[in-house]
Amino acid sequence: QVQVLESGGGSVQAGGSLRLSCSTSGRPARMYAMGWFRQAPGKDREFVGIITMSGGNSYFANSVKGRFTISRDNAKNTVYLQMNSLKPEDTAVYFCAVNPIYGSEGPYDAEYWGQGTQVTVSS
Repeated sequence: QVQVLESGGGSVQAGGSLRLSCSTSGRPARMYAMGWFRQAPGKDREFVGIITMSGGNSYFANSVKGRFTISRDNAKNTVYLQMNSLKPEDTAVYFCAVNPIYGSEGPYDAEYWGQGTQVTVSS
């Protein structure tokens, strides 16, 4: 059985930084990418970024390009989301995702999800 756990959320001032971590226990049979989504109160879940586990290629939403980076440790099935220059609009619950599922509008779901970690950015 696969479980996904995020950590590293918290409260920071605008312009600050946070690093989120996501690890898995019980490796899935298929694991091609891990990444992050977020959901702000009253809004739909939004894609943030992913990284492929084999090639290490990363992809980001336009809203976070240039501010967020993602890295992975394949041996630990772990990914890290480094968030810099945080803005109040980055405030959301951030969810780790394993094996994102793609639709016509891009990633919208995943095979496995973490429970979420709260990120709050004050102005």
